[in-house]
Amino acid sequence: MTPRRKARLAAVQALFELDFQHRAPEEVIEERLADVSLSPENQDFARRLVQGVVRHRQEIDDRIAAAAPQWPIEQIAHVDKNVLRLAIYELMSEDSSVPAKVAISEAVELARLLGSGTSPKFVNGVLGAVMAVKEVN
Repeated sequence: MTPRRKARLAAVQALFELDFQHRAPEEVIEERLADVSLSPENQDFARRLVQGVVRHRQEIDDRIAAAAPQWPIEQIAHVDKNVLRLAIYELMSEDSSVPAKVAISEAVELARLLGSGTSPKFVNGVLGAVMAVKEVN
């Protein structure tokens, strides 16, 4: 697993945990980062992802809802939802240097690793719809 994928994995795990616990995001990501060996640069990358998703969560969830109207946000599996949140933050962030294809590919791989058998296809479909809307705007 690449260092960036490990950082994304730690970020998704932290976001998942934050769905169920009322704790400081910084505390949760630090605990997740303690479980993996990452360079300071990749630790900062994971922190930025978590902070960005937390800061823009409502906007990100609105994009998920628009891209997957047949799936109310509260009915999407927590793993899939947090993989989508992370990827959409990467896709929409102005300061992201990650190409869209890479962000989508990484999200699909995280969905394959963490989610159910249908997660990769679902994540890919939602992100494709998000990108279609982004390209129109």
